Amino acid sequence: MTPFVRNLLILAAVAAVIVLLNLETAVVTAGLLLRVAFIIAIAVVAYFYWRDFGRREIATWPQRAAYVFYAAAALLIVDIGWWMLGGLAGRNLLAAILVAAACVYAGYRTWRDQHTLA
Repeated sequence: MTPFVRNLLILAAVAAVIVLLNLETAVVTAGLLLRVAFIIAIAVVAYFYWRDFGRREIATWPQRAAYVFYAAAALLIVDIGWWMLGGLAGRNLLAAILVAAACVYAGYRTWRDQHTLA
Protein backbone atom coordinates (compact mmCIF):
# COMPACT_ATOMS: atom_id res chain seq x y z
CA MET A 1 0.00 0.00 0.00
CA THR A 2 1.40 3.38 -1.01
CA PRO A 3 1.57 6.25 1.46
CA PHE A 4 -0.95 8.17 -0.64
CA VAL A 5 -3.59 5.43 -0.36
CA ARG A 6 -2.85 4.97 3.34
CA ASN A 7 -3.35 8.69 3.98
CA LEU A 8 -6.58 8.70 2.01
CA LEU A 9 -7.85 5.80 4.12
CA ILE A 10 -6.93 7.65 7.32
CA LEU A 11 -8.82 10.74 6.12
CA ALA A 12 -11.82 8.59 5.18
CA ALA A 13 -11.80 6.97 8.64
CA VAL A 14 -11.69 10.36 10.38
CA ALA A 15 -14.54 11.64 8.18
CA ALA A 16 -16.60 8.51 8.93
CA VAL A 17 -16.09 8.95 12.68
CA ILE A 18 -17.17 12.59 12.47
CA VAL A 19 -20.33 11.68 10.55
CA LEU A 20 -21.22 8.62 12.64
CA LEU A 21 -20.78 10.40 15.97
CA ASN A 22 -22.55 13.54 14.72
CA LEU A 23 -19.56 15.82 15.43
CA GLU A 24 -20.16 18.32 12.64
CA THR A 25 -20.84 21.12 15.14
CA ALA A 26 -17.56 20.43 16.92
CA VAL A 27 -15.67 20.50 13.63
CA VAL A 28 -17.28 23.80 12.62
CA THR A 29 -16.44 25.28 16.04
CA ALA A 30 -12.84 24.11 15.80
CA GLY A 31 -12.59 25.57 12.29
CA LEU A 32 -13.90 28.93 13.48
CA LEU A 33 -11.44 28.95 16.38
CA LEU A 34 -8.56 28.13 14.01
CA ARG A 35 -9.65 30.91 11.67
CA VAL A 36 -9.66 33.45 14.50
CA ALA A 37 -6.30 32.17 15.78
CA PHE A 38 -4.84 32.56 12.27
CA ILE A 39 -6.05 36.18 12.08
CA ILE A 40 -4.55 36.90 15.49
CA ALA A 41 -1.23 35.34 14.44
CA ILE A 42 -1.09 37.52 11.32
CA ALA A 43 -1.88 40.60 13.43
CA VAL A 44 0.89 39.80 15.91
CA VAL A 45 3.47 39.36 13.14
CA ALA A 46 2.38 42.64 11.52
CA TYR A 47 2.61 44.43 14.87
CA PHE A 48 6.11 43.13 15.54
CA TYR A 49 7.24 44.19 12.07
CA TRP A 50 5.78 47.66 12.58
CA ARG A 51 7.31 47.98 16.06
CA ASP A 52 10.79 47.02 14.87
CA PHE A 53 10.99 48.86 11.56
CA GLY A 54 8.07 51.09 10.64
CA ARG A 55 7.42 53.13 13.76
CA ARG A 56 10.75 54.99 13.74
CA GLU A 57 10.52 55.84 10.07
CA ILE A 58 6.88 56.93 10.15
CA ALA A 59 7.58 59.17 13.16
CA THR A 60 9.77 61.34 10.91
CA TRP A 61 6.99 61.91 8.35
CA PRO A 62 4.68 64.94 8.36
CA GLN A 63 1.59 64.50 10.54
CA ARG A 64 -0.87 64.39 7.63
CA ALA A 65 1.09 61.66 5.82
CA ALA A 66 1.30 59.58 9.00
CA TYR A 67 -2.46 59.91 9.54
CA VAL A 68 -3.21 58.88 5.95
CA PHE A 69 -0.86 55.91 6.16
CA TYR A 70 -2.23 54.68 9.51
CA ALA A 71 -5.86 55.24 8.40
CA ALA A 72 -5.26 53.22 5.24
CA ALA A 73 -3.66 50.42 7.26
CA ALA A 74 -6.49 50.40 9.82
CA LEU A 75 -9.18 50.32 7.12
CA LEU A 76 -7.32 47.53 5.34
CA ILE A 77 -7.22 45.50 8.56
CA VAL A 78 -10.96 45.98 9.08
CA ASP A 79 -11.60 45.05 5.45
CA ILE A 80 -9.52 41.86 5.65
CA GLY A 81 -11.23 40.89 8.90
CA TRP A 82 -14.64 41.44 7.30
CA TRP A 83 -13.54 39.37 4.33
CA MET A 84 -12.18 36.46 6.41
CA LEU A 85 -14.99 36.27 8.94
CA GLY A 86 -17.90 37.28 6.73
CA GLY A 87 -17.63 34.87 3.82
CA LEU A 88 -18.27 37.52 1.20
CA ALA A 89 -19.98 37.06 -2.14
CA GLY A 90 -21.42 39.26 -4.86
CA ARG A 91 -21.49 43.01 -4.27
CA ASN A 92 -19.98 42.70 -0.80
CA LEU A 93 -16.96 40.91 -2.26
CA LEU A 94 -16.59 43.58 -4.95
CA ALA A 95 -16.79 46.32 -2.30
CA ALA A 96 -14.17 44.55 -0.16
CA ILE A 97 -11.80 44.22 -3.12
CA LEU A 98 -12.24 47.88 -4.10
CA VAL A 99 -11.71 49.09 -0.52
CA ALA A 100 -8.59 46.92 -0.18
CA ALA A 101 -7.23 48.25 -3.47
CA ALA A 102 -7.88 51.86 -2.38
CA CYS A 103 -6.16 51.25 0.97
CA VAL A 104 -3.11 49.68 -0.64
CA TYR A 105 -2.92 52.53 -3.15
CA ALA A 106 -3.21 55.24 -0.47
CA GLY A 107 -0.61 53.55 1.76
CA TYR A 108 1.83 52.93 -1.09
CA ARG A 109 1.42 56.41 -2.53
CA THR A 110 2.01 58.00 0.88
CA TRP A 111 5.06 55.83 1.52
CA ARG A 112 6.48 56.55 -1.94
CA ASP A 113 5.93 60.29 -1.59
CA GLN A 114 7.80 60.31 1.71
CA HIS A 115 10.71 58.40 0.22
CA THR A 116 11.00 60.53 -2.92
CA LEU A 117 10.78 63.78 -0.96
CA ALA A 118 13.43 62.78 1.58
